[in-house]
Amino acid sequence: MKIDILTLFPEMFSGPFDFSIVKRAKEKGLVDIQIHDLRKWTVDNYKTVDDRPYGGGAGMVMKVDIIDKAVTELKKDGSKVILTDAGGSKFTQAKAGHLATNQHLIIICGHYEGVDHRVHENIADEVISVGDYVLSGGELPTMTIVDAVVRLIPGVLGNEESLYEESHENEGETEYPQYTRPEEYRGWKVPDVLLSGDHKKIKQWRQQSDRQSDAKS
Repeated sequence: MKIDILTLFPEMFSGPFDFSIVKRAKEKGLVDIQIHDLRKWTVDNYKTVDDRPYGGGAGMVMKVDIIDKAVTELKKDGSKVILTDAGGSKFTQAKAGHLATNQHLIIICGHYEGVDHRVHENIADEVISVGDYVLSGGELPTMTIVDAVVRLIPGVLGNEESLYEESHENEGETEYPQYTRPEEYRGWKVPDVLLSGDHKKIKQWRQQSDRQSDAKS
């Protein structure tokens, strides 16, 4: 998979993709992530990427022409263009799985004051929100989307059973509680059923724990 990220703050991505699962996926050649500074496509000496909104209002709005130039240069047959925006459709595990089937993603990091709506209407294939709150920009949501998508690329985790059992992977259910050694710590004990060796009872306990967790949420 190829992932191109368009941002006003490329420096923010210097760390998150250089560790753990995403790093291993890059090293295996399973994903190629490129960070692009939108200012590269500006034409004036001031590297202007935003302007005052028509009709008045606070703040500045990201310009449609700059974004269009960037996407046009990067886009190819089969590319999927995503815009991060607080008003977009909610990001879910199912959506992550769908995005993971694409060979090329272009992600446009939104801006807290907004992006010219012509980007929503004419450039982005999908507008995605990671939650019902407002962030300073689309960089953090983009990191979340990329991390969730990359780990679903075949071969990245190397353990398909582990992937299936993860939270939200099984019809939206959360994952059952996990325990490891020591068996007892400060009087906090591991449930007896997990020490029983009875795999049928363990499976039933895990399923019941899943249902109880979902009911609380």
